[in-house]
Amino acid sequence: MINRRTFTKAMGLGTGAAAVPLAGLQGVSSAAPTSSATPGTPGTPATHTSFPSLKQVKAGLLNVGYAELGPAHGPVVICLHGWPYDIHSYVDVAPLLAAEGYRVIVPYLRGHGTTRFLSPRTFRNGQQSAVALDVIALMDALHIHKAVIAGFDWGSRTGDILAALWPERVKALVAVSGYLVTDRKAQLEPLAAAAEHTWWYQFYFATERGKKAMEDHDHRLQLTRLVWDLVSPTWNFDDATFMRTAAAFDNPDYAAVVIHNYRWRLSVADGERRYDRYEEKLATAPSIAVPTITLDPEKDPFTLPGDGSMYRDKFTGEYEHRTLTGIGHNLPQEAPTAFAQAVVDADRL
Repeated sequence: MINRRTFTKAMGLGTGAAAVPLAGLQGVSSAAPTSSATPGTPGTPATHTSFPSLKQVKAGLLNVGYAELGPAHGPVVICLHGWPYDIHSYVDVAPLLAAEGYRVIVPYLRGHGTTRFLSPRTFRNGQQSAVALDVIALMDALHIHKAVIAGFDWGSRTGDILAALWPERVKALVAVSGYLVTDRKAQLEPLAAAAEHTWWYQFYFATERGKKAMEDHDHRLQLTRLVWDLVSPTWNFDDATFMRTAAAFDNPDYAAVVIHNYRWRLSVADGERRYDRYEEKLATAPSIAVPTITLDPEKDPFTLPGDGSMYRDKFTGEYEHRTLTGIGHNLPQEAPTAFAQAVVDADRL
């Protein structure tokens, strides 16, 4: 989920946001609440329930599982999921982009799905720079020098980090919820009570009780399903949609990576020294100069007020902002055509 410190500025304020008409892809319409039978954007119902096949590649510390669609020599788009989600957040986005000629790579993040650590001795680290370096390693393994990076939640944070620290590898960026680089020092300070309440699961994970819940299959399903319901209040997904994604949570490293991610953010767990130099750079809140489109889902409880103004100064290159009315946190799956359009448009900035 997003940076809780930035979120506190939003408490007590409305979004004041409006939908932005989109154009470019055939049949693309503005985002709106979805129906229970066809999650997606009205006029372009979700039609895909799975990817044609999955691939595996050794990359850095991992054997990464990923989906790939589109022409092998097309311009590359890497789509990054968040928590508690998986590659199925892009099950309708990827075919749309492939039809536009893009080579679309959708990897399982560390601890998810078929992605595995190569060594049992590797610490199951969830800190932000470790996840970002996984993507660099994946690009190197697939001989991808430069790609459009698009993501939400953990994926958006990872995209921000890649664009800030390795801009030569990022052709353009699509970042849901804007600038999400974690400021650990700021997160040591308490927030308004309502903001703290919204982050309930983060504090839960800081306890042994929360850790046990994530390690237990049934409790994990109940918890992640509740998060889906709370952060996507207008998305009437069915049980099958949730369970397709929840299968990715059965990864043996899932609980360890997730728990460490949230504990590290609150400074109740340490990172690894190998990542210190990257975290030191990120602690300065570096700006992002690559062409960027930021997306705000209006019904996401973490969306900041001001139609992107809260983080506008962090993006110094070509830039556009769009707010999607009636859409919740899992924006790519709730509004796949709007997300795909943002990727195409960012690539053309």
